[in-house]
Amino acid sequence: MEMDINQRKTEHIRLCLTDQVEGVNKSTGLEGISFIHNALPEIDFNDISLTTDFLQKQLKAPFLVSSMTGGSALATEINLNLAVASEEKGWAIGLGSTRALLESTAYEDSFLIRKQAKTVPVIANLGAVQLNYGYGVDECQRIVDATEADSLVLHLNSLQEVVQDGGDLNFDQLLPRIEEICKKLSVPVGVKEVGFGIDGTVAKKLYDVGIHYVDVAGAGGTSWSQVEKLRTKDPLREAAAEAFNNWGLPTKDCLVSVRSALPKVPLVASGGMKTGLDAAKALTIGADVVGYARTLLKAATESVEEVINVMDQIEFELKMAMFGIGVKTLEELKNTNRVTIMGRSLLDE
Repeated sequence: MEMDINQRKTEHIRLCLTDQVEGVNKSTGLEGISFIHNALPEIDFNDISLTTDFLQKQLKAPFLVSSMTGGSALATEINLNLAVASEEKGWAIGLGSTRALLESTAYEDSFLIRKQAKTVPVIANLGAVQLNYGYGVDECQRIVDATEADSLVLHLNSLQEVVQDGGDLNFDQLLPRIEEICKKLSVPVGVKEVGFGIDGTVAKKLYDVGIHYVDVAGAGGTSWSQVEKLRTKDPLREAAAEAFNNWGLPTKDCLVSVRSALPKVPLVASGGMKTGLDAAKALTIGADVVGYARTLLKAATESVEEVINVMDQIEFELKMAMFGIGVKTLEELKNTNRVTIMGRSLLDE
């Protein structure tokens, strides 16, 4: 078991760095949104503020290092670089699935990043399906205590598990189990997909049982059925994964759907986020925080400085977008009418 889970984590990272792991002919949908340039912004670029609150802590920018990895030697180096950079830049940071932390003492340092990320929100992470495989409140609390996390996010990855060799396939009756974790855990519980998206109907079900925030993790970025397709030894699964290479709800559609169903829930946009302009678009249509994963991964294998360079660029691009429409705060950005969605201008309304 120890070898299996640690080796799998390393393979996941290597594939995400090298191979074609994005969905085919699938986009985030954000290209359908454009801003209406304001030639006279009437603000000083240097006055633009990106600060916001998330999980009762202040972020210097509305950004999250999305859950990626843990439980291998390579993951330890990656998470260390991400944690140091997150603390410096004031971004929230999510851990990869912390199941490996309970099942093996190997590489536990890859999850214990609180020493480096002292003040920013740290989010521990577990596959929700594990609640049907012996995990309960006690195990979740142990994960939170070990990582000193501010929150636990439960990830929903049904299609990834189907393609993964030996995947956990019993997703039956998960909602009441999720409810129990929400009620009894010492920290807020969030939920995320892994790149196929969450719609408003599902989000509302989860919110009604106590989920504190939703990370839509929509389609348009890494497709985990594609990742597992490259790993599987089973020709049946490999062929089936290929048939599903453009499955999923685009990130834009998820944001619109969830925000419409849940006007007040904290909403994280992830899934194919590459630039600060992507973030500006996501924030305009309902996101509160924007998560980046693969965009930071290569830099994280190199150094803290490389990660900070990417983060600096994302922040600068978001500020450029805000300057371009003449807004100084995230609140103003969220409420701007200087935006066109699928050809429909809000300026005229």
